[in-house]
Amino acid sequence: MAAVKKLNPKAEVARAAQALDLNISAAMGLQDVLRTNLGPKGTMKMLVGGAGDIKITKDGNVLLHEMQIQHPTASLIARVATAQDDITGDGTTSNVLIIGELLKQAKVYIGDGLHPRIAAEGFDLAKKKAIQVLDSMAQKKCSRDDLINVARTSLRTKVKSSLADHLTECIVDAVLAIQKEGEPIDLHMVEIMTMEHKTDMDTQLIKGIVMDHGARHPDMKKKVTDAFILTCNVSLEYEKSEVNSGFFYKSADQREKLVKAERAFCDDKVQQIIDLKREVCGQTDKGFVVINQKGVDPNSLDALAREGIVALRRAKRRNMERIVLACGGTAVNSLDDLSPKHLGHAGLFYEHVLGDDKYSFLEECDNPQSVTILIKGPNKHTITQIKDAVRDGLRAVKNAVEDQQVVPGAGSMEIAIYQALNEYKNEVRGKARLGVEAFATAMLIIPKCLAQNAGHDAQDCLVKMLQEYKGVDRPVGLDLSTGEAFYPAEAGIWDNYCVKKQLLNSCTVISSNLLIVDEVMRAGMSSLKG
Repeated sequence: MAAVKKLNPKAEVARAAQALDLNISAAMGLQDVLRTNLGPKGTMKMLVGGAGDIKITKDGNVLLHEMQIQHPTASLIARVATAQDDITGDGTTSNVLIIGELLKQAKVYIGDGLHPRIAAEGFDLAKKKAIQVLDSMAQKKCSRDDLINVARTSLRTKVKSSLADHLTECIVDAVLAIQKEGEPIDLHMVEIMTMEHKTDMDTQLIKGIVMDHGARHPDMKKKVTDAFILTCNVSLEYEKSEVNSGFFYKSADQREKLVKAERAFCDDKVQQIIDLKREVCGQTDKGFVVINQKGVDPNSLDALAREGIVALRRAKRRNMERIVLACGGTAVNSLDDLSPKHLGHAGLFYEHVLGDDKYSFLEECDNPQSVTILIKGPNKHTITQIKDAVRDGLRAVKNAVEDQQVVPGAGSMEIAIYQALNEYKNEVRGKARLGVEAFATAMLIIPKCLAQNAGHDAQDCLVKMLQEYKGVDRPVGLDLSTGEAFYPAEAGIWDNYCVKKQLLNSCTVISSNLLIVDEVMRAGMSSLKG
C-alpha cells in the first residue's frame, strides 16, 4: 500500500511496472501521432478548433501547441519538444520520436530484468559518445550558398518543395541584411507582413519596410520617389490639458485670440516640418514623408498636404526602430532642433490598397538593416502555414550563422551514431552496455520514419545505408525520391548543429527521468473533494 493512500484514500496511484507502462505508452502514443509528419515527404494534420476553425500543418511545434493533450506524461514530452523549438527553432517532431523510441527500446531490456537506473546510466554514456560523433561530423560552412542549403533543408519539411525553394533566398537575404558584425542577430528586425492576395509563390522580400496603414488625407500623393523620411514621435493634434482648466473671456474677440493661441501651439510644430521640407527639397521633385507614432489632426493634415508632404499617423511602435534602420536618420521626440541630419532616405514610397486595407511600402533604401518578408496567399490557411515556415527558416539560418558549422542531414547523423555506439558498447563494462545498445537502436527511428513517409520499405533502406556506410568514411543518408543510399553533403542537405546537439541532450534527460519513475500519484487537492 502506497503511503499516500493512508493520508488520502482517494489518491490514484500507479506503481513499479504499471507506472513504467503508463509513461512508455504515453510516449509511444505521442510518437505514433507525429511519426508520419517527419521529413519533406511527411503528411499533413488537420486541426479543428472548438469554433470550427481549421488549421492544416505538419509543423510539430504547431501541432503540439494546438493539440489538447490530457495525459500528464504526454503533456510533459510535448512541453519538452516545444521548448526545443523555442531554443533552436526546429527539431520538435524528432524530439518526440526519439524520446518515444528510447523508452520503447528500454522496455525490451527492462522486461528481461534490467534495472531502469542501469538503463539510464547506459543512455548517459551513449549520449556523451553521440555528441563526440556529432562534433566529428560538423563542418565549417557559412557562405551564402551553404546558408541557402540549410534553409532549404529546413523549409522543405514544412511546406511543398517548390514554395520552399522560392522562400529560401528571401529568408537568407533577410538574415544577411540585418546581420551586424560582432553583434547577435536580432530576428525582430525582420518584419513579417501578410496580404491575402495572389498566390503563395508571390511571397517576396522587400528591402525596406511595409506598414499596414496609409496616409489619412485624400489629397496626399499615393506614390513618391527619391523621398526624405522623417520618423517622429510628436503629437500634431490638439490635446486637452491634463488638469482641469477653462477659458475666461469678456468678448468674442478675446475668445478668438485664445482659440488661435491654443491652435498655434500645434501649427508651429507643423510649420517646423514644412520649413525643413522646403530647406531640403527646394524646387526639386524630391518627396517628403512624415511617419508619426502619435496622432495628426485634420488641420495639420491639410497644411502638410498643401505642401506635398505625405503624413502617416499612429505608426506602430515596433516599426519606429525598423524604419530608422531601413532608411537611416533618427527618430525624433521633439521638433525643436530639427535638421536635415535627422532625415532618412528611400528611393520609393507608395501606397497599395487591397479592399478596405491600405499598405505603405518604403523601398529602394540605400543600406537597409531592417527588411520585410511580405507573405502572400489566396487564403488564411496558406498564409498561416507560410508564416510558421518562414519563422523556422529564419531561425535555421540564424543558427547556422552563429554556430559557424552544420552537420549532414537525410538521416546520416543517426546512422553514424548507430555504428559508432555499436563499436563503443564493447568498451562499456557491465549491464550499462544494454542501455548503450538501446540508445543506438533508438537512433534509427529517424531514417526509418523518413523512409516510411516517402513510401519505401524501412528495413530495406536501413540495410542499404548501413552497407554503404561501412564501405566509405563519410556520412551516408537516404535519398527519399529513390530509396537508395546517397551522400547528403554532395546534395547540399545540411542540418543545424545546435538543433542536433539539443536533441541528444534533451531526449536523453527526459527519457532517463521517465524510466526511473516507479510511482505515479494523482493526489492533488482536487482529489480530496467529495
